[in-house]
Amino acid sequence: MSRGKDGPEDVDATFAEIVADLRAEGVGLFPDDAPEKPAEKPAEKTPRPEPSDAEPEPGWRGGGTSWDKTLFEDDPSGSSDDEGHFVPPEPPPLPRPRKGAFIVLLFFLLGLLLLIAPTLIGMGTRLGTPLGILALATAIALLLLRVRQGPPPGADPHNGAQV
Repeated sequence: MSRGKDGPEDVDATFAEIVADLRAEGVGLFPDDAPEKPAEKPAEKTPRPEPSDAEPEPGWRGGGTSWDKTLFEDDPSGSSDDEGHFVPPEPPPLPRPRKGAFIVLLFFLLGLLLLIAPTLIGMGTRLGTPLGILALATAIALLLLRVRQGPPPGADPHNGAQV
């Protein structure tokens, strides 16, 4: 194979040669497919022993549990006890919404209504669109103002991270 300035002159032939070498080694073949006969040095490869029924099925990538066994059986490890399973604690109750949350929700819904269908409340689109944008902007601003800044109550700001 002769190489030019930018690589081999016959790219298709070089590619076909590389693919043939890889196929001869079994790359890209499924286990059910019959491998092609290697073009050179067939005596170097030792024949692979056929798995018998007494031997366990080889797992994915060289050992372990097979994919079907892991996916379709209950417990691939064989243990039936529930030891070691994590049971999460009950989540804390949701905090009660305060008056500020209702005001933000009211501005948000009013802004959406004015942008989507201002004629429902007897207003034209010429006046409803700017008022809807203003109501949405007010809702977002009020929502951002409600975000707490600084350390939580009871935390010492000079102590660093606490676990």
